[in-house]
Amino acid sequence: MKKRDLLMVGMGGQGIVLASDILGEVALAAGYDVKKTDTLGMAQRGGSVVSHVRIADKVWSPLIKEGEVDLLVAFEKLEAARWSYYLREGSVAIVNNQSTPPLSVSLGTHRYPGDKDIEDTLKRWAGRVCFVNGTHKAEKLGDLRTLNMLMLGCVSSFLPIDVDIWKDCISQRLSPNILKMNMAAFDQGREEMSSANLR
Repeated sequence: MKKRDLLMVGMGGQGIVLASDILGEVALAAGYDVKKTDTLGMAQRGGSVVSHVRIADKVWSPLIKEGEVDLLVAFEKLEAARWSYYLREGSVAIVNNQSTPPLSVSLGTHRYPGDKDIEDTLKRWAGRVCFVNGTHKAEKLGDLRTLNMLMLGCVSSFLPIDVDIWKDCISQRLSPNILKMNMAAFDQGREEMSSANLR
């Protein structure tokens, strides 16, 4: 596999750091070098969260340069648009179809962009933009907190790493009493991407 630079973005409380930790462990288990780093907003819950994950035969730095992201994984739509300038030309953006208006929108000083605006912003760089109804599907599985595993399932379709390695790493990180539901979410994410030609 050639180098892959992945940026996972969203809000505090969505499980992004855990998801990016597992992604790093999966890549290590598959024999790649990995570097990652996280930046958290002012408040852990509801603040902006960004995880840089770089995978290759050898990685020298955890930070991805602007314009070099291969795969943007956004847990919230506005966060996808906010970080779109990190995408390289022809890259892929996987976006959870959830909008959580920030305080400025709630106060009426700013407008939350429409889906078309967000998609147009992403398509300035991305060759393909995939919206997934991750929040809705995670709720249908019985727990919104499984959204991060659903998004990891989407990511797994992008990387040529055996699915058993993904499931082994998830099993090692999650408690047995919540594992079944989270595995169902992971499989749901893979199913979401099954019709997309992402490689």
